[in-house]
Amino acid sequence: MAERLEEEGKVDIDFLLGISGDPLADKETFRIGDLSHEFGVTLRTLRFYEDRGLLSPARRGTTRLYSRKDRTRLRLILLAKMLGFSLTEAKQLIELYHQPNGKQKQMEVSLERFEEQRHILLEQKHEIEESISAMDKTIDYVRSQLNDLTE
Repeated sequence: MAERLEEEGKVDIDFLLGISGDPLADKETFRIGDLSHEFGVTLRTLRFYEDRGLLSPARRGTTRLYSRKDRTRLRLILLAKMLGFSLTEAKQLIELYHQPNGKQKQMEVSLERFEEQRHILLEQKHEIEESISAMDKTIDYVRSQLNDLTE
């Protein structure tokens, strides 16, 4: 499980996509601490997702018990977040699964949205690269002006 977490506490993309396999696929329920540790998120984050209607754990007294469905939803939430989507957009994509022909519909809409998001991210990357280039020139200019004043 530790291999899934990167240095910043984020989960590896292969894990989120299910590429790297899932040793816990047969487990039926998970406590909040289990999911927090496995996915590198805080308890507060999980409670927030619950408040937003993204997760719906069962309750046994004060204990939250998350189902495999909740765990899968958490995986999809974190994937969407990693790809730059809002929680509202993540919820919309996840809820497509419950429509008629849901799995295929979810995949088709997701692919379309992923392609759109990729285009947006590439535009942002270009804008950031331009800003960095302008910043470098500005720093060089100000540094040379400062050097001229101190000579």
